[in-house]
Amino acid sequence: MKVDYAKYADGLVPAIVQDDHTGKVLMLGFMNKEALQKTIDTGKVTFYSRTKMRLWTKGEESGNFLDLKSITPDCDNDTLLVKAAPVGPVCHTGADTCFSEKNKSIDFLYHLEEVIAGRQQNPAEGSYVSGLFKKGINAVAQKVGEEAVELVIEAKDNDEDKFLGEAADLLFHYLILLKAKGYGISHVAQVLEKRHK
Repeated sequence: MKVDYAKYADGLVPAIVQDDHTGKVLMLGFMNKEALQKTIDTGKVTFYSRTKMRLWTKGEESGNFLDLKSITPDCDNDTLLVKAAPVGPVCHTGADTCFSEKNKSIDFLYHLEEVIAGRQQNPAEGSYVSGLFKKGINAVAQKVGEEAVELVIEAKDNDEDKFLGEAADLLFHYLILLKAKGYGISHVAQVLEKRHK
């Protein structure tokens, strides 16, 4: 990877960190050659801290690491796009990103996917989702079908609350079905993106 560190007087190139799963911009840091190499070697995103005057691995104190997925230089080779999987909040304020305090609603779907995956991998006593996974793929698929029919029925009326409630039920069970088949909403989004092109 060719990076033009000499373009900046301090030899530090901007590194934009993006959530590999959601595409959300998480933070901006700066990397020198050593920080980039350590990031590649360890798989943990590492910057050069201008305040600490040393290499600084995100999460070294908090445990909220950024697990590296990919690094891509821009067209001028003087800025890096770092895609990572965050382990916990990214911002020191406790927010998921340094650019906003609250998640947007769409981000909640990815959080919900993680909760569903957790119920699948570590079944919890009394958990509806764990119980549904235990019944098998046929039960999960049947539930999605039932929720789809209920949504269609509510769509014919003008009760906004009931319609949105059924839409939420369908989406919830659809996420469970995707996970039961080994997929996530990002896989479906990729198919839609290809079709859109």
